[in-house]
Amino acid sequence: MLHVRNERAPLPAARATAADPPPAVTDGSARETWRDPFFDNAKYLAIVLVAVGHAWTPLRDDSRAASALYLFVYAFHMPAFIMIAGYFSRGFTGRPEQLKRLITGIGVPYLIFEVAYVLFRQWGTGAPAYPFSVLDPYYVTWFLIALFVWRLTAPIWHIVRRPLPVALAIAALASVSPHLGDDLNIQRVLQFLPFFVLGLHLRREHFRRLRDPRVRAASVPVLLGALAVAYWAVPRMNHAWFYRTDSAQELGAPGWAGVVMGLALFGCGLLLTACFLAWVPTGRRWFTALGAGTIYGYLLHGFLAKASRWWDWYAADWVNTPGGRVVVTAIGAVAVTLLCTAPVRRAFRAVVEPTMDWAFRPEAVRPAVRT
Repeated sequence: MLHVRNERAPLPAARATAADPPPAVTDGSARETWRDPFFDNAKYLAIVLVAVGHAWTPLRDDSRAASALYLFVYAFHMPAFIMIAGYFSRGFTGRPEQLKRLITGIGVPYLIFEVAYVLFRQWGTGAPAYPFSVLDPYYVTWFLIALFVWRLTAPIWHIVRRPLPVALAIAALASVSPHLGDDLNIQRVLQFLPFFVLGLHLRREHFRRLRDPRVRAASVPVLLGALAVAYWAVPRMNHAWFYRTDSAQELGAPGWAGVVMGLALFGCGLLLTACFLAWVPTGRRWFTALGAGTIYGYLLHGFLAKASRWWDWYAADWVNTPGGRVVVTAIGAVAVTLLCTAPVRRAFRAVVEPTMDWAFRPEAVRPAVRT
């Protein structure tokens, strides 16, 4: 889900040879000249859901409806992101130019924003310095380190005979392993792994099938039913299950519950992601170009989300009214939209997408020419 510039569509013959986008879209090989608006639309709408979910977080204690919407969105917004990330990592084989892109597009921004968030916390709260650790991702930076690890393992998932069952087994083992600790946010890395592995093995045809009118019609009662279940579950379920940051034992549940909940959340996330993608527009819209900047919106909106908590923006009386919650939702959506725009991307490109050609050998700077 990293940035790739939109350019003119190629001739029909060239497009026909790209039924599935080449790995270059996000991993650093030769640049693709045609972007499918569907995926840019999906990424933009997903990042809006991420930002809105963070905006709803302080509202949950005073509104069951807000909590239900929060659980509903958290059931699939990151699975959708991760599946698309896996889809665009299908061709990652570890070639020099791919590794260079992995380092500059994910590794270096992780280090930069990890430091930035730690310093911002100290400045914003006045609390003692938060210990910086490469192995302890802070807030939204967990996704970068997870994507770094997942993409490095991509070649493995192409040679494993039953990749998805293996990934599900790994996720299940993680959910019952409290001794794993917090390094690299490893619980999330492993428990979300099946969505990435699934994305690696998807083809464009799978996404086309979701746009069948019958699938769209069936998705409506499914989404409504999920909302109803989320409303029912608010006072009955530990919301921490959706974060995938802890094992079952750490959540006070028996080990077998981790396996059951892991499989249930995978099935729920997959189903709701399919319903979500079924309604993503396939053509260009006013927000399509913003889909190329979702990594900017993701990394930068976290500063606003944290500041809103630390500086008591939610303390105003109007916030915890029905109208106030609608306004907060709109603010979250508008803010992340602005952070995905071209001016913001130009301003922060040096830290989000550094080139750093000076740090690499020529074979990594110049992608190999395929014959």
